[in-house]
Amino acid sequence: MIRRRRERVPVEERAERLKEEIYLIFTALAVVIVLDSHGDATPGAALRTLALTTAGTLLAVFVADIVSHIAVHARILHRDELRRALAVSVGAVGAVALPFLFLGLAMAGVWEVGSALKASKIALIAALIAVGWVAVRRVRMRWWQRMIVLGAEALLGLAVIGLEILAHG
Repeated sequence: MIRRRRERVPVEERAERLKEEIYLIFTALAVVIVLDSHGDATPGAALRTLALTTAGTLLAVFVADIVSHIAVHARILHRDELRRALAVSVGAVGAVALPFLFLGLAMAGVWEVGSALKASKIALIAALIAVGWVAVRRVRMRWWQRMIVLGAEALLGLAVIGLEILAHG
């Protein structure tokens, strides 16, 4: 029997991946919003800023996973646990791949950097919506309840974006 991919990934790991994708998407969105609001970033500087921020966020979450594991279990991670934590962190990069592609196209002269940043914002917001949908799609609830949950997620997401704009504006 062929098993589907989602059946092979433990529930806890799927939850961790979704959580890390959300962190990374919000961080990338904050960076893209700030870069776009200043209007003077070069494609190379924008790509570098996004890459460094993404790497820093992934490293911070990875360290947080290690420290929280030590605090909860009173031991360091075993090799398989360390591999899983690293895979979860690195796997979250896919959630922010499109902004890198768009800024790469801007570096190649295919797009203006402003267009790449605007497209990146749209892609990241769409990624947040997709992650929200993945989170609630299998929950047993009526369609209107699911819409309320997704709407609440959207409002909280907009609140986070608003705070990021205020902090960097």
